[in-house]
Amino acid sequence: MLIVMKSDATRSDIDRVVEIIKKLGLRGHELPGESRTAIGITGNKGSVDPTHFENLTGVADAIRVTKPYKLISKDLRPEQSVIKVGNGFIGGGDLAIIAGPCAVENPGQVFKVAEAVAASGAKFFRGGAFKPRTSPYAFQGMGEDGLKILSEVRERFDLNIVTEAMDEHGIDLVEKYGDCIQIGARNMQNFSLLKYAGRTRKPVLLKRGLSATLDEFLLAAEYIMAEGNYDVILCERGIRTFSDHARNTMDLSIVPAIRRLSHLPVIVDPSHGTGHNYMVNPMARAGVAVGADGLIIEVHPCPEEALCDGAQALTPLQYSELVDQVRKIHDLVGEKTFAQV
Repeated sequence: MLIVMKSDATRSDIDRVVEIIKKLGLRGHELPGESRTAIGITGNKGSVDPTHFENLTGVADAIRVTKPYKLISKDLRPEQSVIKVGNGFIGGGDLAIIAGPCAVENPGQVFKVAEAVAASGAKFFRGGAFKPRTSPYAFQGMGEDGLKILSEVRERFDLNIVTEAMDEHGIDLVEKYGDCIQIGARNMQNFSLLKYAGRTRKPVLLKRGLSATLDEFLLAAEYIMAEGNYDVILCERGIRTFSDHARNTMDLSIVPAIRRLSHLPVIVDPSHGTGHNYMVNPMARAGVAVGADGLIIEVHPCPEEALCDGAQALTPLQYSELVDQVRKIHDLVGEKTFAQV
């Protein structure tokens, strides 16, 4: 159920509704909007009687929610969410660019890329300290030592750190050293991990699973939000199909589909979405054109020497050219795209 408050509802009116929800043995999720506050109810096994709320002071309406997801829906929050990550923001009309190497290898490699990312005007730096690899013999990342290097990037270059956690211990470490917890595609339906991330107060970047449907993707985000963490960013990173000309099939149609249903920001990852350096720039341009709130791009000073996913990494020069192009596209179509969805 969704409780919609009147625009002039007071703090005590909202608190009273939340108190009634708690007395019913349920959980209320308060999401303030531009013109009103909405309160989503979770924990119910069946329908909730709206008469509990209809006559409370400040309540405009009590709406039954028939969709499987509640908190990610535009029914709860018509305005698009803007997620604060460190001292930057994702969503709301500006184009967020998250860039950096696939894996942290050594300080020199990371700082060289960070210099290029900062010079481009981007506010977010990505880098993997924990690397889930298909082969157990492949480079698995530097672990906490890698996170310490990323933390130094924040201090030296004023970049906000986005990095992946693979388990609960990893989430604790990312909370300590980073600004945004990335949940990778392989863990999109690791529900215990999603719940744990939902109990943190760091923003979560959730990547779409390798074969996840739209509903499965949105419900994974719902798992995080149901635990009280409403700062979720969705990421399309390609899905597995029969095609073999790219590493994955980048499903850009999911961007407008998400924007139609959800208030959460959505970004695209053309690096993992294609697996090929020469495809990254065209798909990044396309992602911005269809309305993505941002991009996550892999950059390496010497891709041929990379310990992880060198084939899809851009050089700093190629990255600089990409940023210039996608910003021009965003300036041209951004407001029109957002207004139509």
